[in-house]
Amino acid sequence: MRAARRIGIFGGTFDPIHLAHLRSAEEARERLRLDEVLFIPAADPPHKRRRVATAAHRLAMVRLAIAGNPAFRVSTIEIDRGGRSFTVDTLRALRASLPADATLSLLIGFDAFCEIGTWKDYRTLFTLVDVIVWSRPPFRLHSPRALLPVAARRDFCYGPGHRTLRHRTGNQIHFLTVTALDLSASDIRLRLRRGLSVRYLVPPPVERYLSRHRLYRRRQGTF
Repeated sequence: MRAARRIGIFGGTFDPIHLAHLRSAEEARERLRLDEVLFIPAADPPHKRRRVATAAHRLAMVRLAIAGNPAFRVSTIEIDRGGRSFTVDTLRALRASLPADATLSLLIGFDAFCEIGTWKDYRTLFTLVDVIVWSRPPFRLHSPRALLPVAARRDFCYGPGHRTLRHRTGNQIHFLTVTALDLSASDIRLRLRRGLSVRYLVPPPVERYLSRHRLYRRRQGTF
């Protein structure tokens, strides 16, 4: 009998994708025994008020970054759909297109999870997938249920060890600690605007792409 596939869903602006994105996804894949991680660049990220690189550039960089890892794939579902990229809409579409027995896990960082109450239909989101929340040392997790929006807390109870929350549907929120790579896309963009090196912060093919297209450089204003 064929085992159900376990798929991690990693959405984001990826502006640009960097090594901390990749390492966090790899550790989540390994520790949760995911069969694959699906990287989904946003078309129009609803929580970003600044200008971002074009979807074509961000998609190209994600493809370059994940090449060579057979467990990593990219999806253009949000770019193809266009408009604002709401996670709940993407999850509904994926759930409809994948085998019914596929297990989906949404991979998000701790900071994003703390803002989940501002997401579209966030309570519905919890009924569609497991949620994997990663953070980096020296973070200490205290009272994870208190991190949820007040309206959602009654939908959850604690699982073993108080590092898991169990939704009334049976879906779960898992909290993981991943390797402390203190990288951010905003810092990388700032370095590029200042004409500084981003070597060893992004994969070499992404570094070459950034250089070739002169992305995020102040003088050209090219995005």
